[in-house]
Amino acid sequence: MAAAESGEPTRIMVAVNESTIKGYPHASISSRGAFDWTLKKIVRSNTSAFKLLFIHVQVPDEDGFDDMDSVYASPEDFRTTKRRDKIRGLHLLEYFVKHCHEIGIACEAWIKKGDPKEVICHEVNRVQPDFLVVGSRGLGPFQKVFVGTVSEFCVKHADCPVIAIKRNAAQAPQDPVDD
Repeated sequence: MAAAESGEPTRIMVAVNESTIKGYPHASISSRGAFDWTLKKIVRSNTSAFKLLFIHVQVPDEDGFDDMDSVYASPEDFRTTKRRDKIRGLHLLEYFVKHCHEIGIACEAWIKKGDPKEVICHEVNRVQPDFLVVGSRGLGPFQKVFVGTVSEFCVKHADCPVIAIKRNAAQAPQDPVDD
């Protein structure tokens, strides 16, 4: 690896998202699994040789009605909602950043908005990590048709090596689409 030869840390981008079951600020089962796997199998005890780059992509609400019980009466109401969404994403990233600092591994984290699979691949092009780690729910072909998979798209389209970590079957919820 060029990073190892130059003395620079190996840069690992890790895509993370919130739990579909618990919501913000809880990380999804797949995100936590990918993060834990990266620490256990790649970083191990050599924390100074790696830098983790966390990306969280918030999906914009297409119809604008994320909170059906909310009342929007002024432009300030919309600004407040946007700030709240960003804060929720920051709390999600805080879980990963805090853990990295506890074990002494360098990291960065940021939030983007858009279609996760496209934004992640765009960020890979922009940041140029040594490789990308994504969690995978391990959906079957029927579920993939309706839900699609970010991990599968990234494996095919990201301009760097991609490691897709399948979530632990023991941690999978009853409905495999949930995470």
